[in-house]
Amino acid sequence: MNRPETPRPAAVSHAAPERTLRLLSCNILAGASVQRYSDYVTRSVNAVLPGRSKLDNLDSLASLLHEFDVVGLQEADAGSLRSGFLNQTRYLAEAAGMPFWSHQPNRPMARVAHSANGLISRIEPTEVIDYPLPGRIRGRGALFVRFGEGPASLVVVIAHLSLGAAARVGQLAFIAELLANHPHAVLMGDLNTVPESPEMQRLFEKTSLQMPAVHTPTFPSWKPKRALDHILTSADIKLDRTWTLPRAFSDHLPIAAEIRLPAMLAEAAASPKGNTRS
Repeated sequence: MNRPETPRPAAVSHAAPERTLRLLSCNILAGASVQRYSDYVTRSVNAVLPGRSKLDNLDSLASLLHEFDVVGLQEADAGSLRSGFLNQTRYLAEAAGMPFWSHQPNRPMARVAHSANGLISRIEPTEVIDYPLPGRIRGRGALFVRFGEGPASLVVVIAHLSLGAAARVGQLAFIAELLANHPHAVLMGDLNTVPESPEMQRLFEKTSLQMPAVHTPTFPSWKPKRALDHILTSADIKLDRTWTLPRAFSDHLPIAAEIRLPAMLAEAAASPKGNTRS
């Protein structure tokens, strides 16, 4: 009679696991709240004056940021009259207890208003670069953020594009060129256009960014009909889901996404503790 073989231990895989990240993109309109089209006129004073309601709005947003790993802001005030000379990106980062932040000031209007793109992150970036975007009217920008080094690095670009289609064509062409040598990428921000637009189709053709399977309307915030805010990922990054935050913090709803990074990018998404930096 044959004896049964001694069971052998199963092979243990030491492959790095996938890493899940939660991202958020939010046009915060310098903290102002808009709940109907008429507010653009009746509350126009909010565009140039600070107020307690703006701080309350920022505090409400900060209370939700603990759910996310990387946050991209658009129309955050860099410190002018309308914000009470408060750097809103830094304020949100500190209020949310997020250790890393950076911002890209653009479109200064004397000392009355100074819009900026902003980054808030739990993950320490290895590189942050400000890029001005082309356009007949200057003042739009893209914030280029790299996590990790070399071919295994993850690149996130935060952008706020122009209202005009002709300007967006050049701006998205610039971003496509920017991402040409970075196959593992995320583009997030207020792109002011829907995914089906001709300029967005050219972006998908020239990069590894993927057309979203589900369109998530974000504008106007009180009755969202148009998908103007986006979190787009390259082909090797799995986009599990997108959703909007239920509360409006401006005239756009914040858009959130949960993504899965392949094993080779997992190390880039490590979350070391560190000091806030600008």
